[in-house]
Amino acid sequence: MASRHATLILVAAICALLAAAPAFAESVPLPVPAPQPKSDDAPTPPAPIPPPPADAAAPADSGSSHSFFPFSLPFGGSSKSDEATAFTPQQRALLDRVSKYLSNMQTLVGNFVQIAPDGSRTEGTFYIQKPGKVRFEYNPPSPTEVIADGSSVAVRNRDLLTQDLWPLSQTPLRYLLADHINLLRDTDVVSVSSDDKFITVVVEEKQIMVGTSRLMVMFDAKTTELKQWTVTDPQGLDTTVSVFNLDPTKKPDPNLFVINYQRNPNISNQ
Repeated sequence: MASRHATLILVAAICALLAAAPAFAESVPLPVPAPQPKSDDAPTPPAPIPPPPADAAAPADSGSSHSFFPFSLPFGGSSKSDEATAFTPQQRALLDRVSKYLSNMQTLVGNFVQIAPDGSRTEGTFYIQKPGKVRFEYNPPSPTEVIADGSSVAVRNRDLLTQDLWPLSQTPLRYLLADHINLLRDTDVVSVSSDDKFITVVVEEKQIMVGTSRLMVMFDAKTTELKQWTVTDPQGLDTTVSVFNLDPTKKPDPNLFVINYQRNPNISNQ
């Protein structure tokens, strides 16, 4: 149990992203500070990261390729607390707007930038097919692929020919990949706010023996388009994924979401 938990912490702690974003790509914001209490006050927008030069070299692989992961673990269990959450009509309207956006989004293809707790970065392409399917392809030199097939999440290392499996229900991606979601009903929202750039929603989960994890998701204030999410693990470490060049009309190949369960699986259930 201890070694499995240590592996999860390692997976969550050493991510990376951003090598050579195209010149036309959107600016990617830095991880923002810990979420504020629920309020109508707008948070301070994160500072943007300018894209690197087109000829910039990709960051060297850290050697711990299995540690690349587009979200932190563990993040599961009961999502609703027994405490009532009081929001203003304006906040409820924002949550309803975001819930409708997430529910209406059935496919999504784009690029992502992942920022680890230590500030290291790497980039890649992702594909979403709802319900429950996603694929993150990390650019070389990373040998990593992350695939969800609707029930499980597989982290593959193409060089080492290894594969680790987690239940999709143990990851915060289950919120983004749900066929339909009502944030007020299905999650424990602790904060929602907006300004002229972002709508920011914070979901919190408390687990006995593990601690509190937070998922902060940011959307474009005008279009409600998904912009980034940040997972804060019980140790207070942030892993941020920013997405850009999004195409909600492109239909991913179904074969992108196939997991070979006979491929040297190392199964982790918590």
